[in-house]
Amino acid sequence: MKILVVGGGGREHAIIKKIKENSSVEKIYALPGNGGMAGDAECVNIGAKDIDAIVDFAVEKKIDFAVVAPDDPLVLGAVDALSEAGIPAFGPTAKAAAIEGSKVFAKNLMKKYSIPTASYEVFENAKDALDYIETAKIPTVIKADGLALGKGVVIAQTRDEARSAIISMMEDKVFGNSGSRVVVEEFLTGPEVSVLAFTDGKTLVPMVSSMDHKRAHDNDEGLNTGGMGTVAPNPYYTDDVAERCMKEIFLPTVAAMNAEGRTFKGCLYFGLMITPDGPKVIEYNCRFGDPETQVVLPLLESDLLEIMMAVADERLSEVEVKFGSKHACCVIMASNGYPASYEKGFEISVDADFGAELFVAGTKLEDNKLLTAGGRVLGVTAIGDTLESAVKESYKNVEKVHFGNAFWRKDIGQRALKAYQEK
Repeated sequence: MKILVVGGGGREHAIIKKIKENSSVEKIYALPGNGGMAGDAECVNIGAKDIDAIVDFAVEKKIDFAVVAPDDPLVLGAVDALSEAGIPAFGPTAKAAAIEGSKVFAKNLMKKYSIPTASYEVFENAKDALDYIETAKIPTVIKADGLALGKGVVIAQTRDEARSAIISMMEDKVFGNSGSRVVVEEFLTGPEVSVLAFTDGKTLVPMVSSMDHKRAHDNDEGLNTGGMGTVAPNPYYTDDVAERCMKEIFLPTVAAMNAEGRTFKGCLYFGLMITPDGPKVIEYNCRFGDPETQVVLPLLESDLLEIMMAVADERLSEVEVKFGSKHACCVIMASNGYPASYEKGFEISVDADFGAELFVAGTKLEDNKLLTAGGRVLGVTAIGDTLESAVKESYKNVEKVHFGNAFWRKDIGQRALKAYQEK
């Protein structure tokens, strides 16, 4: 089989490595991919948002199955376009991808179908939003409506921070049109949990839970990033919580999307907070999370390609989805300065005795040298019988990867380890 994977980050590298385990796969193309993926897929310089070029390439190469991984092409209708061209694909249609593409749509969906989430207000002009902030309960959460590379959320601890967030989103347009509308949301407290789930619109199968670390610096300080590391499973996601989530959130969300004529097929990401009142939805994503994928897929014991094809064919109930009982830790190595400004172009080297999974993201190949080319450069993932051993192994191997300007958090997994100790 010839497989096409749209995207070019660590998430896509993790997907490609897992798909490669299927013996029927003879060729994988990554569009655009990155320099560090070259050993696992043929990278083709077609941008993830260039839908016409992606479809033309898929038709020309007679692709048997496509996987659209990032949010932008999904929201733009890449799966719709591939399907119309006769290329079966994994991922939601544009109508279904609105669950991530518009936070206003997602919040209204939850309100309409009584899916637990934070209370909220929607604003279409800055003046009304600023007026509301004067009496809103602080802290509060400000969210840009549209896609913003995972950075369109501000937890405002003061009214001044809330005002600044609204002005930067709605007036300064730091996220372009994504900030034309904002959601001002109740601040929830409790541990956060990420749960990815396969669904074909009829059946939903959750994957192993995970814990992301969004802030740039140790102790959850600094700017929000796309994610500085993850561990799986998440100790706060107990059997009781999982049961409530399935009954009160997961299945009702699938049913709500069906009722709205937006049947969701693909990977549905649930960003949850376990509040004193029970689990609530913080956000939905219409795709695999990054870097959650880098700890979740290495624990998958079933055939990923088989599952993805079953999702596309609406026969998920017929295939096995099995995860191992081990633990995984991924530490993101980034360029110092990320997510603000940073230097690029440093050569990357890896010691010969490196003994973990390396998922490569912001890199490029130049004169047969692998160079840094982005903020999040790569992820080092290790698996262990315990979380403690997975964390230790991951950090041991981080020390075996070298590039100028390298930066990483030193406390990935510590919060989860503490939670296990308190049980």
